Amino acid sequence: MANKLTLNLNDTQTAFKSKSDRELKKTAWLFRLMSNATLTKILSSLGVWAAKMRLPISTRIIKNTIYEQFCGGTTLLDCQKTIDKLNSYNVLSVLDYGAEGNESEHSFDATMNEFLRAAEFASLHDSVPVISMKITGLARFGLLEKISSGNPLNESETKEYESLLKRVDAVCHKAHSKNVAVFIDAEESWIQQAIDDLVDKMMERYNQTRVIVFNTFQMYRHDRLAFIHKSYERALAGNYFFGAKLVRGAYMDKERKRAQEMGYPDPIQPDKNATDRDYDAGIRFCLEHYEKISVCNATHNLESCKKMADFIEGMNVSKNHPHLNFCQLYGMSDNLTFNLAAAGYNAGKYLPYGPVKDVIPYLVRRAEENSSITGDIGREYSLVLSEMKRREL
Repeated sequence: MANKLTLNLNDTQTAFKSKSDRELKKTAWLFRLMSNATLTKILSSLGVWAAKMRLPISTRIIKNTIYEQFCGGTTLLDCQKTIDKLNSYNVLSVLDYGAEGNESEHSFDATMNEFLRAAEFASLHDSVPVISMKITGLARFGLLEKISSGNPLNESETKEYESLLKRVDAVCHKAHSKNVAVFIDAEESWIQQAIDDLVDKMMERYNQTRVIVFNTFQMYRHDRLAFIHKSYERALAGNYFFGAKLVRGAYMDKERKRAQEMGYPDPIQPDKNATDRDYDAGIRFCLEHYEKISVCNATHNLESCKKMADFIEGMNVSKNHPHLNFCQLYGMSDNLTFNLAAAGYNAGKYLPYGPVKDVIPYLVRRAEENSSITGDIGREYSLVLSEMKRREL
């Protein structure tokens, strides 16, 4: 039981060992700024406007502040330095192309090609075992919404869906051939059924001998724990491995507002305790069936990480078994990622990349989510201040 004595997820010396004094001070300044939700909203709006107006100074300011904190680079090659630095602390990288499409076929093909390049690039680096893929980068939101509703597609929409299927299959096929895994993101509940069906199809096709394709389960939805069980049973019946990435969720306010406006049952858990309960139950279920399930605990919640680490410690299996994984966003929760990695677990960073102007929507969401009532930035700021105090800065 050495793990319980040595794993300290609040060890700031290990968490921020990769940061120089100057970098730590800059991080503290940025988190202090972001802790003001009103100011963050104003600055985010100005940043989006300045980027649309193509003001060069806006790109420089964004790149040297929030972009530098939360993104790995503008291109795959530009990410190399960040990947190597993370790897020097035994931290893995998950490549996440952060640019968002404009819903044209040309844009969808361009995004697919970037995913293909990412899979090729990842295959050349042992510390980059996974790429991330968002289905709305490959197809129209409206198409996914219509499919999820169960309404029949017209001829044009059927061709669109066939193109989507080819794009997703091309990426998964490339990843399979290169032995690189693919995390497919969860999105809004009213398009999620179409995504789930696609992922199930890809898992059945490419997870026959090992886990290549992962679905993502937003556990703030009250139906997701049952869906994890159902997905596992489907994998058993199809004789393939099941890939499960668990997150708490990212669209709560939007989900509740839409359900209320349109008069259908709220898909979100009644409270945070229910989310935490289902999240930890989902992780435990995956760990109990780790021979057939590869799980990624993608959370910034310290207790959920500690529970999984303790459970692994009690299992007759290596901590770095390829089916047992942790992941946090780059620029956040270094106390979790770096301490887990130092203790010998598979721990990685979601590493968004892409041109500054294209990644701005992602950065705005990151800033606004983290400055909200979840208190993420307050927690991050506190940890950075603790390390600054330890270093006597």
